[in-house]
Order: sequence, then structure tokens, then C-alpha cells
Amino acid sequence: MKKAYQRPIIIKINEGMPSKKFGIRRVNKHIPEIEGIPVEEIISRYGSPVFVISERIIREKYQEAKTAFETRYPKVQFAWSYKTNYLDAVCRIFHQEGSWAEVVSGFEYQKALDNGVPGNKIIFNGPDKSKEDLRLAIKNQSLIHIDHYDELYEVLTLAEQMQERPQVAIRVNMDTGIYPQWDRFGFNYENGEAWNAISRLMHSSKVDLRGLHAHIGTYIMSDKPYHVAMRKLADLAKRIHQRWGHHISYIDLGGGFASANTLKGAYLPGSDTNPTFDQYAQAITDAIWAADFDPNNMPYLFLETGRALIDDAGYLLGTVLANKRLPDGRRATILDVGVNLMFTAFWYDYEVYPAKDTGFQTETTVLYGPLCMNIDVIRENINFPLLKKGDHFVIKRVGAYTMTQWMQFITYRPNVVLIDMEGQMHVIRKKEDITVFKNQELVPEHLKNIKL
Repeated sequence: MKKAYQRPIIIKINEGMPSKKFGIRRVNKHIPEIEGIPVEEIISRYGSPVFVISERIIREKYQEAKTAFETRYPKVQFAWSYKTNYLDAVCRIFHQEGSWAEVVSGFEYQKALDNGVPGNKIIFNGPDKSKEDLRLAIKNQSLIHIDHYDELYEVLTLAEQMQERPQVAIRVNMDTGIYPQWDRFGFNYENGEAWNAISRLMHSSKVDLRGLHAHIGTYIMSDKPYHVAMRKLADLAKRIHQRWGHHISYIDLGGGFASANTLKGAYLPGSDTNPTFDQYAQAITDAIWAADFDPNNMPYLFLETGRALIDDAGYLLGTVLANKRLPDGRRATILDVGVNLMFTAFWYDYEVYPAKDTGFQTETTVLYGPLCMNIDVIRENINFPLLKKGDHFVIKRVGAYTMTQWMQFITYRPNVVLIDMEGQMHVIRKKEDITVFKNQELVPEHLKNIKL
């Protein structure tokens, strides 16, 4: 086929050695297929835009993380973070791999039960657990991580009313040297609040204090804060044993591991700077071994990592709608993907690639979404090929939070497709249409007839 004409442009050369004729030559990477299936075929079958998830990558990333920790510590249990991606098919892949469920709402708790997770293998986090949620969790012997005193007293009251022994842990916040400090969740370590909460539970004799939990933040780009967190939780565990002769059965370090995505404003890409699973595991397990626990009562290490396990497995495929020139001379490319589907574009500089070879020519470009909102920007500044209306593109590493934080605004939410281990495609969430909203909306009788 005859190659498309690319008009010449003038670009200032700021670095490097230019060639005699064309300046610095670069080869633009493109992504023509996902798991061996052409992008064009996927869009043809399932529409544009469309999310694509690779089952192979999910399983490989999980095994990579599991190996990193289990080769350094003998008692490790992962719990899949439902808020990161709660599509049932995704959750069930993690459960097949041996992961428990970690949930933060009654909605997520019910999804975990519906996915076949036994109640005693559900970790219930978060500040918003209703009385009905707590009753169900107590009945199912789920691990309830207490977030505040109101919840603590509610659990003690229900324990007496139900004549059951809730299985609980205390969530602890602390100074690990990172900013901002996540101090709105749980009880503080430094001011003694965590110890006071533990003391009240132990004195009540109505619950089984099973564990200690800390989630120090999100997208933590250093392994050192996890070492500090483990050291402080281990200190609490040993004090509990010294004071009451009680062994904590697990320490839960939550999640927050960074994926290879790049935060806005970062000088270097996340793939070059963020810790690996091995580095996180080394920092955490070093602190466990240094704590000098009783060898016969070593606590389990629970991990709730989400983003680092799923981000790489997700792709978003879409189509160019138009191009225009901004008043300041910059090129603008309008995509059919907006921040309603990519809320995380507000803090990530996502990697965006054409789906076909475009040659070497690029230009500084703003990538806009289709929404009638000025904030609908996927990339504020990217060196991008000259794609035309109708050309397709691929956005990488969108597996985490996009499909839970997305919203129906101006456009429908699209199909989500899973490519299984055999290379077969499955729709795991159907695209929306007008009937979705008609089924949920009610019109009062006096508004049913209008005349214009």
C-alpha cells in the first residue's frame, strides 16, 4: 500500500547530533496487537473505545509478587483489593491464584461472597461499615479491621447482642517518613491511640484480636516506609504479648505498591524509578526477621496490593476523532477516550501509542478527550505521531482504578474484554446503552406528558 503523506514540519533541535538531512531520526513505537490479536480486529468486534484485560499478565504478575515474598518469608497471604478492579472475572482470576478478598464497603463485601470467597477469607477495611455490614461480617467470621472508636464500640455491642466473637484487627496509622501522612484512617501509633484501642479490646474479652493493619498510602515510590511500618507494627505485636500473653496471628501491611506508570511531574519514567516486588519484599521481610518473634508463633504477613498487580494487564483502545491547531501553535488531537473513563489521567502521564506504524515524524501534542469540559485532557504534552481521524491508538497500564472510578458522563461506558490464556476474547462487562438508565430512572406522573 502507498504510504500516507506526512507534511513537513519545523522542529527546534535542543539536543543530540542531527543527521545531514532530517535532523534526529526516531522510530515511533506502535502497538498493533494485544496478546496476538490485532487492535483493528478488537475494535471492529467490540467498538471504540474498549478496555482489554490480559489474563496471562494478571497471573504472571501475581506469581511474580508471590515468589518475591514467599522466598523471603514462609507465611504470606495475599488478599485482592476489590476497589482496584472489582469486575467479577478479574477478581476470580486472583481468587483462583489463591488470593483472599479485601473489601471496603458492603457492596464489595457482597461481590466477594457472590464470587465464592468464604466469609473467613474476607478482610473488611474502611471507615464505612454499617451495622448490617458488621452483623454479616461477624456472622461469617470475616476479619474486621476496626477504623475508629465508634466502630469499635459498635463491634463490642454487636458481640454481646449476637453472642458471637468477632474476629478483628486494629488499623494503625503512623509516621513512616512520607508525605502526606495517611492519618485519617485508623488509630495513631505515635500518640498512643492505637495502644489505647488495643487495650480496650483486650480488656473487653468479647472479641478475638487477630491482627494489626496499616495502609500507609498509595503509589509509594520507595520501599523504606514499609520497613518502618512493619517495625512499628511488630513493636505493637510484641507489647501485646508481653502485656496479655496474646500472640497476634497476622500483620497486614495493606497495599500502595507503585506500578510502572509515571506520575505527572516526574523527571524519570516510573518503569525506571519505582521499586520492584523484590525490593518491597526485602524491606518488609527484613523488618519481620529483625523483630525477633517467637519462632513458634511467627505472624502471617498479609498483603492487599492491587495497582501493582493489575495495572500492566489493562489496555484502553480508542480512535482519533479530529485534529486542530491551538492558538499558541500546538497541535491538538481529540480522542474518543475522556477523563470520564480515565479519571486516573489527572495524576498519571499515561503511555499512548498508535496502533500502526507511523514513520518517524512527531510533534508536541495535547491529547484531549471528547467531553464538553475544558479539563478533559488525557495528556497535556506528549511527543506524538501525526494521527488522522479514524486512526486507532492504545493506552497502556490502565488496569487499576479506571474500571472502578469511571463515571457515566456525556458518553456511555464501553465494553470490557478479557483475553484468556488461550487467546480467546470474552466480554466481561457489557457496554451501556439507553436502557441501562431507563431501567433506573422514574418519572413522576405529572411529568410524563409534555407539549412544546
